[in-house]
Amino acid sequence: MPYWTYIIECSDKKLYTGVTNNLERRIYEHEQGLNPQSFTYSRRPIRYLWSVEFVQVDEAISAEKQIKGWSRKKKFALIDGGIKLVAHVTKSN
Repeated sequence: MPYWTYIIECSDKKLYTGVTNNLERRIYEHEQGLNPQSFTYSRRPIRYLWSVEFVQVDEAISAEKQIKGWSRKKKFALIDGGIKLVAHVTKSN
């Protein structure tokens, strides 16, 4: 099953980064405001900006955490293709 890390822009220009196993459904949920507790609920409409697909959920989560630590400028560099995502997954043995 594939997993996606994605970035959307809210109506207040804040960027939201998330992970899902169904990108189309998750974007729809953000657009429709199906969860009043969601960060994006009061910031609609949203605009889908970018996503990347992973095979393993831990890779998608690692990428999400990496991106969340970035500045807005760096996130847009990723979206525009100016930089590459380097998600490293560490496994404990």
